[in-house]
Amino acid sequence: MTQAAHKKPLPVSKQAALTRLRGVGPALAEKLGRLNVYKPEDLLFILPLRYEDRTHITPIGALRPGDRAVIEAEIELTEVAYRGRRTLMCRIFDGSAALTLRFFYFSRAQQQGLARGKRVRCYGEVRKGSAGLEIVHPEYRLITDASAPLADHLTPIYPSTEGVQQGRLRNLINQVLDEQLGSNKTSTANGFTDWLPASLLQDQNLPTLQEAVRYLHRPPANAKLAELSAGRHPAQQRLAMEEILAHHLSLRQIRQRAERLKAGAMLIPKSNNNSGNNLTKQLLNNLTFTLTGDQHKALEVILADLAKAHPMMRLLQGDVGCGKTVVAAAAALHAVSAGYQAVIMAPTELLAEQHRDNLQNWLKPLGVELAWLSGTLKGKQRNQAYAAIASGEAQIIVGTHAVFQAAVEYQQLGLVIVDEQHRFGVHQRLSLMEKGASGVHRPHQLVMTATPIPRTLAMTMYADLDVSVIREMPPGRQAIQTVALPDTRRGDVVTRVRAACTQGQRAYWVCPLIGESEVLDFQDAESTFTMLTEALKGIRVGLIHGRMRTDEKEQLMKAFSAGDIQVLVATTVIEVGVDVPEATLMIIENSERMGLAQLHQLRGRVGRGAEKSTCVLLYRGPLSNDATERLGVMRETGDGFVIAQKDLELRGPGEVLGKRQTGLMQMRVADLIRDAGLLPHIQDVAQQLLRDHPDAVTGIMHRWIGTAGEYGNV
Repeated sequence: MTQAAHKKPLPVSKQAALTRLRGVGPALAEKLGRLNVYKPEDLLFILPLRYEDRTHITPIGALRPGDRAVIEAEIELTEVAYRGRRTLMCRIFDGSAALTLRFFYFSRAQQQGLARGKRVRCYGEVRKGSAGLEIVHPEYRLITDASAPLADHLTPIYPSTEGVQQGRLRNLINQVLDEQLGSNKTSTANGFTDWLPASLLQDQNLPTLQEAVRYLHRPPANAKLAELSAGRHPAQQRLAMEEILAHHLSLRQIRQRAERLKAGAMLIPKSNNNSGNNLTKQLLNNLTFTLTGDQHKALEVILADLAKAHPMMRLLQGDVGCGKTVVAAAAALHAVSAGYQAVIMAPTELLAEQHRDNLQNWLKPLGVELAWLSGTLKGKQRNQAYAAIASGEAQIIVGTHAVFQAAVEYQQLGLVIVDEQHRFGVHQRLSLMEKGASGVHRPHQLVMTATPIPRTLAMTMYADLDVSVIREMPPGRQAIQTVALPDTRRGDVVTRVRAACTQGQRAYWVCPLIGESEVLDFQDAESTFTMLTEALKGIRVGLIHGRMRTDEKEQLMKAFSAGDIQVLVATTVIEVGVDVPEATLMIIENSERMGLAQLHQLRGRVGRGAEKSTCVLLYRGPLSNDATERLGVMRETGDGFVIAQKDLELRGPGEVLGKRQTGLMQMRVADLIRDAGLLPHIQDVAQQLLRDHPDAVTGIMHRWIGTAGEYGNV
């Protein structure tokens, strides 16, 4: 379901399914719909965030501040105190020591219920108060029987949701557990079906769905909490595997549907292959450099795809500076040679402008007309661009998402190229295909990313795409020197920045936070900007961060690119792909707190010109073992694919895909980094299900994605 779908009223039929549960009326059913809960079974896939041990009573005398425990005692005194605010104080004693229960929000009935002489059993976090140990707002109940049973399993704590209290959610889940699973471990009552074959579960040493769900909602008192907290218990892995599998299967179905669609087969008559009509050959002959072997291979595969009568859906991935853009330009010119239009779309105006300027230099000698579209293009210029696109005069169109606005009409769009595709996601990629539809034909698609992705992850995340990789870097490109320094050497780095700027070079200075934080001991951008402005008199320093408007950020980046700003202090909002050849220094504060993928992307902002570039990783000691290893990897290699694989192995704070990239799949249980060990098996399992268990494919996708499918129809 999409986010927008959550806001729609819950269908009456689905409300009826939920209102079968005790305590659920239409209003609560609506609130549960915001949690993707549309039928009772869905409640079982809201997994606990953590667990509490309420299986035994702890004497008050054994408690220490910070403990969370069940205690049982007799009430000695209950009174309302007025010490700054109205507070209900309840003093209890169990024979070993006394403790105070403190309530800031309470009713008269609650006050009367907590009468002297009654016994109370409560749970909460113990803290040190003014009169000894206390618990603020404990969960409690009055008991009349000292032998009243305690919980026989760990107590799950679920994600808090507006309008659905913890106790109510726990009660509903328990109802469904008893109703759907009962005491029969293999029950498939009411459609709660385990779609994965038993042989497969045995091969992977995973429990059945019923066993996994029951364990996660009612783990035994001796459960390994550390394993559950880390998300690595077999029961959690069982659900994670099925969820990743559901998304993978949905992408494979998209691919299968796409292969049944029609596309223009871009064939250039053999008689024209050596003539002026083959624009791709002209481009390659005109270049001042020679394509690398990987670039040639990628282009050959792309041209072969374009010659087919169904839409190409290909991902071109390669590290920063590997030369993806010229391959994309050659593909676009092949489309033009075959009589079609091509579109190149980038996520920001600055990056789109960079593509436009590069293409202009290559296309002008070939006589190919280029149109430019962006959100800032207004009035007469915009209308002229629309007219040129509609008439076919514009053969290659470059821009932001504006290239697919409703007002844009293409004469014959044959190829869509999306740069930094993870900024758009699956939904938008498919909508681009529909926008460019012409009758029964759909345009070919080439999507590009400069975020290297390990092979197993790519095969799972991009099952709807063929993948081409450019690993070979163009000859002559200088390696970026990377050094790690303690932040006590910041003064030396400032001196190095001054020397570089005096020689006409530029520098980035990246900080993890915008402003000072009372919680995090990180270097912030605002104070760094103030410090550098004072320390670098006569050198123009700029500041860019995520709270600025998009147009403000783009103006600052343009000023830095033009040399009007020499040092750019930034958070990690620095746009991926922006090309400033004069930038030769990248300083990254608190580098010990960042993941490898993020550090590598930031480092890639320099090293784009003729001058030798340096990346300085400032860290605040002492370093953990993981941080030491990450910084060591950054010093040892500049290969983004090696770094991405190492990031996956370390499973540190870095995300191989980046936060934006994870928007491709909204996971409820799985974590693509934590659960990377499952990925190599996903393709084999999917193939087995598609071949031998087609009903299971539908059932798994229905459970995790919904009847409509998360990504819609192609």
